[in-house]
Amino acid sequence: MKAFRQLGFLKLSFQRAQPSEDHRVLALFRNRAELKKAFGDLKEEVERLKDRIKQQEGVTRRVRESLATLEKRLGVDETAYPALAFYQLRRLWQSGHELLERFAAELAAQQEERERRQHLAEHNRAQFARRQSAEQHLHVVRELAAQAHQRLTNLERERAQLRRIWQFFKRRALEQALGRARTEAAAADLSFEAASRAAADIAAESAPQFPGLSLQARRLVNLTTIAYAEVMCVRLTGMPLLVMRAREATLRREVLDDYGTREECLALMNQIQRAEALLNAHRGLSQQIRDRLQNLRRVADYRDAEDAIPTPESLSGVTEHPAAAAPEGIPNVLAEDTWNIHSVLLR
Repeated sequence: MKAFRQLGFLKLSFQRAQPSEDHRVLALFRNRAELKKAFGDLKEEVERLKDRIKQQEGVTRRVRESLATLEKRLGVDETAYPALAFYQLRRLWQSGHELLERFAAELAAQQEERERRQHLAEHNRAQFARRQSAEQHLHVVRELAAQAHQRLTNLERERAQLRRIWQFFKRRALEQALGRARTEAAAADLSFEAASRAAADIAAESAPQFPGLSLQARRLVNLTTIAYAEVMCVRLTGMPLLVMRAREATLRREVLDDYGTREECLALMNQIQRAEALLNAHRGLSQQIRDRLQNLRRVADYRDAEDAIPTPESLSGVTEHPAAAAPEGIPNVLAEDTWNIHSVLLR
C-alpha cells in the first residue's frame, strides 16, 4: 500500500508538471517565430546596406574619375586656364547665392524678432486686462463673502442671547434666518474660491507659442530679397553675359572648353574678380534695395491669397524707379532663378 501511495504521488506530480511543459514548448515556438522574423529583418537590412555600398562605390568611382580628369587638365596650359575660369564662374554664382541666403536669413530673423516681441506684448496686454478684471471680481466676491459671514456672525450672536422661554418664536425665526445666512455664506465662499482659482490661473498662464512669421512679413522678406538680387544684377550690367556664363557653368559638371585662349581666360578671371568685389560692396546698397523694393511692391502680384512669393510674370514688366535707373537687360531674377533665389525665399 505504501508503494502504491508513492506511485500515486508520482502520478499526481507528473500530471501537475505536464501543463508547465506545454507552456515551455509554446514559448519555444514563439521564440522561434520571433527569431525567424528578426533574422528576416536583418537579411533585408543587410541587402539594403549592400545596395547603399554599391551606390557609394559608384559615386566614389565617379569622383575619382573627375579628379583624375581635372588633374590631367590642370597639367596642360591649354586646358588648365579654361578649368580655372570655369570654377571661378561657378564660385561667382555661389557667392551671389550665399549673399542672398545670408541677407534673407538676417532679414527673416529681424522680422521674426519684431513679430515675436509684438506677439508677446499683445499677450501681456490681454493678460493684464484679464488679470485686472479677475482681481476686481475677486475683490467684489471677497467683500460679499465677508458681508455674508458678518451677517451670519451677528445672527448667531443674537440667537445666543435669546434664552428665555417667551423668546421661542423669535428664536425659531432666527433659526430660519440663520439657515439662509449659512447657505448664503457657503455660496459666497464657493464663489470666492472659484474667483481665486480663476485669478491664479490667469496669473500662471504662459505666453502662447509664437505662430511664426506672418504672411505680410514673409512677403516683405521675399520682395526685399528679390530687390537685392536685382541690385546685384544691376551692378554687373557693365559685364555683359557674365551672369549667364556663371549660370551655365553652375549647371554643368564637366569643365567647358569655350573660354578661349590663355589671355582670354585671364581677362575673364579678372572680370570675375571685379564682379566679386562689386557684389560685396556695401556703399549705397541699402538705398538701392529700398528703391527697387518700392517698385516691386507696386507691381508684385500673387496667384493665391496665401502665397508669399509673387508670380514671375508680375515682375517681368517692372518700370525702373528714377533713383534705381539701370541699363536695359536686367534679368527677371524670379523667372530665371538667378543666384538660385528660389531656394532662399520663404514659403
